[in-house]
Amino acid sequence: MKTREIDKGLIEIIEIKNQLNGIVYHDQKYDEIEDHLHEIEDNFLEKHGFELERILKKVHVAICPDVDLLSPLSYIAHEYKKVGENETGPIYDIKHDQGVYVEVDSYQKKPTKLVIVPNPLRVILNIDGHTREEVWSVNM
Repeated sequence: MKTREIDKGLIEIIEIKNQLNGIVYHDQKYDEIEDHLHEIEDNFLEKHGFELERILKKVHVAICPDVDLLSPLSYIAHEYKKVGENETGPIYDIKHDQGVYVEVDSYQKKPTKLVIVPNPLRVILNIDGHTREEVWSVNM
């Protein structure tokens, strides 16, 4: 698995998304940056979509088998916060409200969401406003 390449691609998408989050929607640059983001996302899916779908499918089968699998891009958070750096690049964290809603039997009545986080590549289940669980990692 080419996880380092996936990490690089995710980080590029994250940085562009974070840049968009810092711009007012009516700014002239917004459309230009958003178009660039869509181009980068399309290239990312072309290169890594199959591999990420395979990972996400494993997660879905394990924790939420009745939930439809979406495009890997759906599992990328809207906003990431840079919390450090290591030898392979920036380290990011996400808020507990980020991710795709999924119904997890073991967490009924809780707003569970899946989200992809890079460096190291992992899938996080945000269980509620305070709890999260790493449900897949390149290190597992």
